[in-house]
Amino acid sequence: MTRHFLTDLDLSPDELHQVLGLAAWMRKHPYAVKALAGPQTAAVIFDKTSTRTRVSFSAGIAALGGHPLVFNPGEAQLGHKESISDTARVLDRQVSLIVWRTYAHAGLDEMAQHSRVPVINSLSDDFHPCQLLADLLTLRDHLGPLQGKVLAYLGDAANNMANSYLLAGANAGMHVRIAGPEGYLPAAEVVSAAQQRARTTGGSVTVTTDPAAALEAADAVATDTWISMGQEHEETARRGLFGDYQLNAQALSHAHDHAVVLHCLPAFRGAEITAEVIDGPRSVVWEEAENRLHTQKALMAWLLVESGLADQDTVRTVRQVQGQ
Repeated sequence: MTRHFLTDLDLSPDELHQVLGLAAWMRKHPYAVKALAGPQTAAVIFDKTSTRTRVSFSAGIAALGGHPLVFNPGEAQLGHKESISDTARVLDRQVSLIVWRTYAHAGLDEMAQHSRVPVINSLSDDFHPCQLLADLLTLRDHLGPLQGKVLAYLGDAANNMANSYLLAGANAGMHVRIAGPEGYLPAAEVVSAAQQRARTTGGSVTVTTDPAAALEAADAVATDTWISMGQEHEETARRGLFGDYQLNAQALSHAHDHAVVLHCLPAFRGAEITAEVIDGPRSVVWEEAENRLHTQKALMAWLLVESGLADQDTVRTVRQVQGQ
């Protein structure tokens, strides 16, 4: 069965541990796994502009021995001249992976339903699961085992990053606290899914409008831009709404002294986060950005193995790392 990665819960807790472990190993051995040797081609489709996603997937596919076929925004006929299902049927006969950065999450679901090769959500309006793999690897590096650690998120709590923090954090057994203003809190179905997973991992989920309560004794603190793509016309209103949720030195003082700071970037200093914090000693933002490369390489190799599409050398290496 072909495995896809569309939301954070497409990996079980044990599978999440496997991918993070493989990523840590591949970071030390960056060219040891050639899951795309040939070179095989991976389609990397962008409906939205990108820096980290473009670089990390393109470099990662090349490091795996493959060729990234990048479609820039508006270059493909996908979704306007040609249906998503037809596009999937064309691509899966010629490429080994499909990576898509898009708007509506429903399109990814449709692509996966009709693709015989793995489809990876590199960002949608609802979720950003690849970013959370990088975040969790970064936290594991600095905090050790993730289970039982407290992760707080401040800001727009109705966006894709808040959704993925809820799901991925619960999947890792963390205590996830999400804080945002009324009207900008996570959808009930996302909270419910996170709570259900947390019950199996020993984690927990808290959604609040009180930033100080979310930050109290947190081991990690995250934020994201208040103005996502397509929301530029709301900038003035959003800056007023989210002012109390800025990640600054005063806010950070509520967290543990050892707490680290995450931001998926791009960051707007003086808005959701201050320069003092993002450029300060507790920021692990640049490691977090680098870890996009390592976790996505591991994810691609893992998906190919689990889908029965990898060569025997890749299968053997991945299984050996899993057994360590």
